[in-house]
Amino acid sequence: MSALTVRLTDDQVAHFHEYGFVSVDAITTPEELAWMTQVYDRLFAEKAGREEGNQFDLGGADQEGDVEVLPQILGPSRYAPELAQSLYRANAVEIARQLLGPEANYAGEHAILKPARFGAATPWHQDEAYWDPTLDYRSISIWMPLGDATVENGCLWFVPGSHRWEVYPHHSINNDPRVHGLEVDPHPDLDWSRAVPCPLPAGGATIHPSRTFHYAGPNTSDEPRRAYILGCATPAKKRDVPRDFYWNTAKHTPRQDRARGHQARQATKAESSR
Repeated sequence: MSALTVRLTDDQVAHFHEYGFVSVDAITTPEELAWMTQVYDRLFAEKAGREEGNQFDLGGADQEGDVEVLPQILGPSRYAPELAQSLYRANAVEIARQLLGPEANYAGEHAILKPARFGAATPWHQDEAYWDPTLDYRSISIWMPLGDATVENGCLWFVPGSHRWEVYPHHSINNDPRVHGLEVDPHPDLDWSRAVPCPLPAGGATIHPSRTFHYAGPNTSDEPRRAYILGCATPAKKRDVPRDFYWNTAKHTPRQDRARGHQARQATKAESSR
């Protein structure tokens, strides 16, 4: 692990709390980014975690043999443990403690690839719309591109101030229950004309909380757009009144089927070894 450390300035902290997002130019070193890119490409080439339901097409129906328009891997460090020791993760945790307090810690990770020339858009959504509706969260996502992120290849866009809003109703992309990815329902209060693009250099990062509305356009460039996202949070708390995130229970995805099959096989294996 290299010696580079990142700490937000007072102005950056204030920007985060006022607008619901902030960016940094570097959260890791060029050397770490180089080996991380090799690991990233290997994991996607191998479709690491597919059998367990951890690799799937976020933007498509995820049928076997289909061309993946927005492939994703959940928990990539399960398949490449060296990622857990990265400077990127250490810096992300330190930033989280600046923004959320000393209880904040690493809470998860995923990687999203937008293939060159046909990588699909990631529709407008709030991260919390995917999560357990019985819990309250104080969390952030740290989104790092492994190459330059531009408007042409799918950098993030944010709606300033939307981190203060409640979670809006969502639905599966294209209203297809086979698709894991979500997009927000149309609503008269939602105005994307105020959205701000956040292009980044390779190894930079954007940071946003779980309710900030964000979007990433399609990749129309000749290079893949590689993004590696870490989540950090304080311990979630049980809500007095649970919410109804019916859009998640309405899904029936191939990813869910693979995950259930894997869990059943693991349970059978554990039972037979007793």
